[in-house]
Amino acid sequence: MDQENLPAAKKEILRQMSSPSGPKDDSRANLNRKMSVQEYELLKEEDEVCLKKYRKRCMQEMHDKLSFGPKFEGVHDLDSGEAFLEVIEKEHYSTVVVVHIYKIGVKGCEELNNCLDCLATEYPTVKFCRIDAVASGASERFSDEVLPTLLVYKAGELLGNFLACTQHLNEEFFATDVEAFLNSYGLLPEKELAALEDEEDNDVE
Repeated sequence: MDQENLPAAKKEILRQMSSPSGPKDDSRANLNRKMSVQEYELLKEEDEVCLKKYRKRCMQEMHDKLSFGPKFEGVHDLDSGEAFLEVIEKEHYSTVVVVHIYKIGVKGCEELNNCLDCLATEYPTVKFCRIDAVASGASERFSDEVLPTLLVYKAGELLGNFLACTQHLNEEFFATDVEAFLNSYGLLPEKELAALEDEEDNDVE
């Protein structure tokens, strides 16, 4: 090609192509420049933050897909045997129902009620209920010796029947002890998502 007859602009393009590492090619020089330690650490930190946000979003989407059952607030007081049967038979099939049968004045009943109040906030997909043994209409079956009693149902099926359940706990027990007891039988849903969110929130801060 006769370069003498080319326009000036095309001559400049050809010149840059033939000598890409020339002094005017600042962009090429910048690309070849070694990254400083500070820049590397900054990029690494930004990548980790983005990755954690992405993981958190994916976990939330998966949790939303799996957690299609209803959510509850607090412990529900049942005032009759009919209400007791209704909550077992008519609750959503994916919902775990924990029923505390108690009696005022019986050792451990008040403490267990307080523990369930705490667990109800930790496990909103679990329906925690309580009913006085007398109000249940079955006080002869639930004497003071077998109270407090915890019954656990899912889809109408009895999964756990724990008579005098505080015998399995220390004399002084807390919500975490009741949680560990139920978890030892695999009766409570996982709390991994909540734990992951707390961990990632702390890392981001």
